[in-house]
Amino acid sequence: MLVIKEMKCHYYEQNKCLSCRWIDKSYSSQLHDKQRCLKEHLNSFSPLTIFPPIASSDSAFRNKAKMAVLGTVEKPILGIMTNNEAIDLCDCPLYTNTMKLVLSKIKNYIKQLQLVPYNIKKMKGELKFIILTQAEDQFMLRFVLRSAKYQTKIASSIAFLQNYIPNLAVISINIQPTHAAILEGKEEVILTRQTYFPVKLNNVPLFLHKGSFFQTNTTVASQLYLTAREWLANLPIKSIWDLFCGVGGFGLHCTNSQRSLVGIEINPEAIDCAKLSANHLGFSDVRFQSLDASQFAVNQNSDIPDLILVNPPRRGIGSTLINFLQTVSPRYILYSSCNLTSLVSDLKSLIGYRMLSVQLFDMFPHSEHMEILVLMEKI
Repeated sequence: MLVIKEMKCHYYEQNKCLSCRWIDKSYSSQLHDKQRCLKEHLNSFSPLTIFPPIASSDSAFRNKAKMAVLGTVEKPILGIMTNNEAIDLCDCPLYTNTMKLVLSKIKNYIKQLQLVPYNIKKMKGELKFIILTQAEDQFMLRFVLRSAKYQTKIASSIAFLQNYIPNLAVISINIQPTHAAILEGKEEVILTRQTYFPVKLNNVPLFLHKGSFFQTNTTVASQLYLTAREWLANLPIKSIWDLFCGVGGFGLHCTNSQRSLVGIEINPEAIDCAKLSANHLGFSDVRFQSLDASQFAVNQNSDIPDLILVNPPRRGIGSTLINFLQTVSPRYILYSSCNLTSLVSDLKSLIGYRMLSVQLFDMFPHSEHMEILVLMEKI
């Protein structure tokens, strides 16, 4: 049984960071309120089973830090701007102790290499953001720069940086020249020999590359994928389409040697990661393609699969895919959503399905956000 300790945050108490808007609630109250909200929104679909929510640790659960680089080259700050004050968030309780230590060392590295932080008001400086991703005790670090000015300087220091922070597996530079609130640009250079960042969940090897999307809560993501696999284990499914497949997490958990899998994702780098995972697993009847999910679906003339799996962005799957699903009517639909509002809107447009299972996965403690998994069967 998960033992939950209530998190305290001096940033919130001092009104310096208010991202965790529900932090004043006990974690048990947060889960209760989310589950109640879920039931209120989905009860009209008469689900056969609404499972209890999957809880997270309420601290040290985030696997990614996206930090603006502020302050000066003599005293760099990694964090956010609040009321025109630069707030250093390296001690945020959402991060593991190992990540906090790495963030602290990155600040020292910035100072030692004299990487000038970008000043938004003056539109001067070079280093805009650092993006740090953790998997177990390994890290992927991305420097977001205004230009390529520091590229040679950083590249020539890679041996030093990896010696200073030995668990840095992948390091890259992203160029974002626009003076706008945009986290990263299109151009990226990987500086290490290792180019793919491995994350292993439930014995399924997944890989991240540059800006690949991955859930920010590894422990709960692992349970999300495992639940999807368990729900489908004994169903008569021989073929799966995984739309919005990302790096392949859902599809690769749900397929096996008796099932075919087609994964569709618009991001070509994510597809490369998914293919690499499939090769490691030795699956033969698996195909991943870099395409728009809606365009792929409506252009298919082949047999419709037994299961269509969708894990769309917050806006939902959209009218084109809804109409397609309604037309072809696969026997099962597995829908993973991070937005309850768009999920309900999409499901209202799906006629002729019954809701078998629903479960809430708390990826984002201290906020109203939730991840929901829904299994539908054609009536």
